[in-house]
Amino acid sequence: MNSERILRMNCPKNKEKAEIPARKALVEYCLRLPGAYEDYPFDDDPSSPDAWTVMRHLENRRSFALIFEHGGILNLNLKCDPAEADFLRGVYRSVIPAYHMNKEHWIGVLLDGSVPDKELRSWIDASYRCTLPKRKRKY
Repeated sequence: MNSERILRMNCPKNKEKAEIPARKALVEYCLRLPGAYEDYPFDDDPSSPDAWTVMRHLENRRSFALIFEHGGILNLNLKCDPAEADFLRGVYRSVIPAYHMNKEHWIGVLLDGSVPDKELRSWIDASYRCTLPKRKRKY
């Protein structure tokens, strides 16, 4: 994510400057993934701050990232392996069970600056891979 698209804010946990990705930067990062597109299935006005941005695969329409604001905080829901989800919830206080999703297979990330940008991108990539269309085997 480009630095000009990142918001800066004090990280409550360690009081250091932390980078918090803006919604637009998250959408742009997701759109770089092959066959990804953005959808607004719950909102008539995508520019509304309350809009839920759903990032999907073009081929199977499965969602791999949901970007939304809840309680004044930008949130990101991502598909995740259940064992890794438990681990991440134990390591990062901003990783919680995903809002309105299966709590075992989805994580919610409160974008408060406590998760490093590199980690966040790797989680988005993993969620994308986890929801790719299944390839049919040729026998």
